[in-house]
Amino acid sequence: QALLVESGGGLVQAGGSLRLSCVASGPTFSSLAMGWFRQAPGKEREFVAAVSWSGNSIYYGDSVKGRFTISRDKPQNTVYLQMNSLKPEDTAVYYCAAAKSLSPSYVQYTYWGQGTQVTVSS
Repeated sequence: QALLVESGGGLVQAGGSLRLSCVASGPTFSSLAMGWFRQAPGKEREFVAAVSWSGNSIYYGDSVKGRFTISRDKPQNTVYLQMNSLKPEDTAVYYCAAAKSLSPSYVQYTYWGQGTQVTVSS
């Protein structure tokens, strides 16, 4: 099993940028696809971005295309989410997760981090 820990959340103004990090522990990290999801109060969990185990395939949710970038550093067991041009609607708890294969569906992800809060002010 993998243990995932997110960090980098905080309060930013609309139009600003923020970078989230997810550090994975365990030898299985490099063989798993990694994804980012978010959940706002009273809302369903939403797919944000995902990267395959090889790093060669990447998916983005429609609401973040052109603004967010996902990447992974296998030697450091870390996945990043660079968020630019942030909007108030991006306010949510952001979670990183791991799956056997690349997918935008949260039900395919077996391992989850504790989440980090991102708040974007108007």
